[in-house]
Amino acid sequence: MANGRPDSGYLYWQWQPKDSRCPAPMFNASLFLGIIENKHLAFIGDSLARNQLESLICLLSSASNPELVYQGGDDLKFRRWVFREYNATVSVFWSPFLVEGIQHDESKGINHNTLYLETPNENWATELDKIDMVVFSNGHWFVQKAIYYGEGNQLLGCNFAQEINCTDINIFIAFRKVLRTSLKEVTKRFYKSDKTAVVATFTLAHFEGEWKFGTCKKTEPYKEGDAEMPHLENEMRKLAIEEVARAVKDVKEMNGLLRIEALDVTKLTFLRPDGHPGPYMFPNPFGNGIKKEVPNDCVHWCMPGPIDTWNAILLELMKRGKDE
Repeated sequence: MANGRPDSGYLYWQWQPKDSRCPAPMFNASLFLGIIENKHLAFIGDSLARNQLESLICLLSSASNPELVYQGGDDLKFRRWVFREYNATVSVFWSPFLVEGIQHDESKGINHNTLYLETPNENWATELDKIDMVVFSNGHWFVQKAIYYGEGNQLLGCNFAQEINCTDINIFIAFRKVLRTSLKEVTKRFYKSDKTAVVATFTLAHFEGEWKFGTCKKTEPYKEGDAEMPHLENEMRKLAIEEVARAVKDVKEMNGLLRIEALDVTKLTFLRPDGHPGPYMFPNPFGNGIKKEVPNDCVHWCMPGPIDTWNAILLELMKRGKDE
């Protein structure tokens, strides 16, 4: 709205489960802060993790003033807030692959990512002992060209990198390995602890046309049957659910206390093509008249907007664990 978006309907749609026995209450900031009192909640992942984190900070600020106590990295990719009244800490860690990786850099002639699928990224792994609850959120970076290494830096294969002579490994295999590595790390460190790990499922982009210069013009959600869930997103969601179930089983077999949950937001985001910034990712994009091409953001979410629902569901997961 601050950048000039003229419609406001996306602010008011509220998702509810079909089953009336499972209501989705509005977000309660005081309750959320009470649950994380004297604790540290960390969002770990890519820009969607940051998007959810920023939504949460806005929501919680209605009950308590967030104090920014740390910021670092390019584009403020590492930030930490403290809610002094509750001694509650909320952080975001930039880790788009969750594992160790080298991002592509066209300026250096590197047009592919390099991922070490069995090595947790030290940006977050070295901080785990100071964290009580993690929310992992990633996936979009896996559609890019990549080379994959396994244990002992052994070359496993590559994806979309035809110029490199190596075995083709599709993104589903790589993404599953990354989630398994991340959840194993948390389980190994915390299975005896009353802590929580959450995996947010893959989220939908709604570009109509090419990436970035396509558009997302819709101003209302999809109705059931208006569109079909794409295969990529459906498979990424499915394997995340499976890896969470696998990790839960591992903790139970160890008689552990660690809670592991899936924050299943794939279909919710699929139904909300109206909730992206679109061309209003920058102020007044049409101020100098209609241009041939205007960059659009059809990946991230307006705030307030659909992403606030993720945090309402996250609160319900946290309440359930507290009640148990």
